[in-house]
Order: sequence, then structure tokens, then C-alpha cells
Amino acid sequence: MISRLFRRIILAASLLLLAGGAEASTLEQVQKRGFLICGASNGLPGFSRQDEAGRWSGFDVDFCRALAAAIFDDPEKMQFVTLASKDRVKALQSGMVDLLARGAAWTLSRDAGQGLSYAAITFFDGQGFLARKKSVASLRDLGGLAVCVQQGTPFELDLVDFRRDDAKPIEPKLFPTFEEAAKAYADGKCEALTADLSMLAAQRQELATPADHAILPELIDKEPLGPIVRQSDDQWFDIVRWTHFALVDAEELGVTSANVDEQLKSADPRVRRLLGVDGGRVEGLGLEADWAYRIIKHVGDYGEVFERNLGAGSPIGLERRLNALWTKGGLMYAPPVR
Repeated sequence: MISRLFRRIILAASLLLLAGGAEASTLEQVQKRGFLICGASNGLPGFSRQDEAGRWSGFDVDFCRALAAAIFDDPEKMQFVTLASKDRVKALQSGMVDLLARGAAWTLSRDAGQGLSYAAITFFDGQGFLARKKSVASLRDLGGLAVCVQQGTPFELDLVDFRRDDAKPIEPKLFPTFEEAAKAYADGKCEALTADLSMLAAQRQELATPADHAILPELIDKEPLGPIVRQSDDQWFDIVRWTHFALVDAEELGVTSANVDEQLKSADPRVRRLLGVDGGRVEGLGLEADWAYRIIKHVGDYGEVFERNLGAGSPIGLERRLNALWTKGGLMYAPPVR
């Protein structure tokens, strides 16, 4: 069911679109409206969660805040709307939301077959396993053991295919929903639970004693996640993509929310370009020269966003793994601002 707030947002967006003409770009619509409408999946700890006061926080929420900061110099000028999986694509295609901060993983059919474009990979996810430390330390220990999995999902197919020919294949235990599979694991009905790394990390925190459980180091499938936009608006695609790139470049260059004002005096030409001291304004983006400075000042760099919401110091306690910078053994890599 669409919330009353979301109905008001839809009405406002529709009126602005009619007033501005059908040819108005997404950036123009957002600027006329005065705030960004960011769609995402239902709340997931570490990625998007609403507190009792109604304020949203999380990794996906911070990306939307960064985008709002780039446009308005105010990270709070955005509305975060959760959508059921069946509604996300329609909401984006119809203009009800300006982007999806989180949707299904990037695949050919989703990228090329629905009129949508994945702007960037903000989180390298993948199918992994949550298991009890006392009995399972790696994938090789799962042979012959029962693993809880949601039925009718890619997780089930990948689990069945994985080590199919082993002398002791994994025994899948199927459940209609992930919640039921997770409960069965918590109740000791299987030795491991399989799903995306992000889902497992959130689920671990729901267990009675999270420290007794570990996410195994290996992954058996890749699930690249990131913001999704409508096709045919290249400017908006670039703004969303370079918002992510600015976060990554800032971390690589050591520019943080704490030192960004001091870094305005940096002699490093890469830092000066990133912060808009020398250049920085690209006419194609339609943003002010200090757009990246605004992002870092209000939200931080990629590392800050990750650690605040998902990292070792957060309740989720997730390692960077593939989401570490390319200079530190990960896959996070961004073109330079120049």
C-alpha cells in the first residue's frame, strides 16, 4: 500500500511535470520540486532503516543524501520512499521517484530490457553463507550439511549447482520466504543460511548471540548493486554516477568530512579539481563547481559512509572485502575528476 506521504509526493511530482513540460530533465524537475525523491527496497538494517522519529539512515540513504547535497547543498532535501519489489520499476519508469538507490542486482535483462540504467556499483554484494563458528569455518566444511535457503530464488539455484558433484553435496532446506529460512537457521534446523552478503550481515544482528555466528569468507555468486535511473536522460545518469565516483575519489585522496575545508588549500591538483578550487564545473552536469565539496562536507567519503553504516564499528560489523579501494585489494575504483 502506498503511504499518504508518498501519494502527496506523486501528486506534487505530476503537477510539476505538467507545469514544466514533458521535456523537462530530471534535474530540472528535482530543482523545481525542491527535493529529491529516492526509492529503495523495504528497510534493511545498515542500508535503510527508519527510527521511531521517522528519520531514515543507512548506506543507501546516505547515497541519496549525497546526491541531494550535490544538487542543493543540503542533504536533507530528499524524501526516502520504500517500495515493494513489484512496484520499484513502475515507480521509476513513471517518474514517481527520481532514482532507485537500491534495487535488484545488475544483470543484462534488468539493464537492457526495462528501460533502466545502472549508474554505478556502490556495493559489491554476492551470495554467501552465515554459519555457526563452532562447526563451520569455510565452504569446505559445508559438505553433507543442511543449508537453509529461500525457495524459488537464484540463491536456491546457485546452492544446488554449487558442489553438485561432490561426494557430500550440500543439503538444501527450502522455505517460502527469507524470513522463514532465517528463523529456521536461528532455531538450529540447519547449519548455515545462504543469501546475499548484505542480507546475512543484517540477519546476524537479529540473532540472540551474533558473536557466535560468522559470514564465511567465500562467495559463490556476484550481486553488483547500485543506483538505477531511467534511460534517455544522460545528464541525470552522469550526476548520479559521478556522485558515487566523487565519494570513492575522495577516499582515495584522503579527503574526509573532517578535513575537507582544510583540503581546499591543498597543493595537490587532483584534490583541487575534486573540490572545485581549480575547475570542477562541468556544463553537462548542470551543477555548481563545488558539487563534490558539498557531498564530502555533508556526507563524507565512501569509506566514511561504509564504516558508519556497515563497517566494523557499526552494529552490522561487515568487512570491506570487495568494497575496499582498488589500492587496498578491493574493487572500488573511480575515474578521476578532470
